[in-house]
Amino acid sequence: MIVLNVTYKCKPEMREEFLEAIMSEGIDVACRAEEGNIKYDYYFHTDNSDELLLVEKWKDADALEKHSKQPHFARLGELKKDYVNDTIIEKFVL
Repeated sequence: MIVLNVTYKCKPEMREEFLEAIMSEGIDVACRAEEGNIKYDYYFHTDNSDELLLVEKWKDADALEKHSKQPHFARLGELKKDYVNDTIIEKFVL
């Protein structure tokens, strides 16, 4: 299993709008529906109003690789240009 903790450091006061854009375009739903996805959930940081945490769990490296080639993955990258200043990814292989 592969776990990713993805921290989005959003532009000031853009965190909620970023998550709304993700959800309105169904990116979260599409990711959860992918073969090999175990978890794909967003969380608000309680001490920083501009950070958004995404926790992803994937069955294996092949599932994660396929995920990175999906159109909704590319669309998330496009949305980040409008809403996110920096992205930090922590990867854990279990």
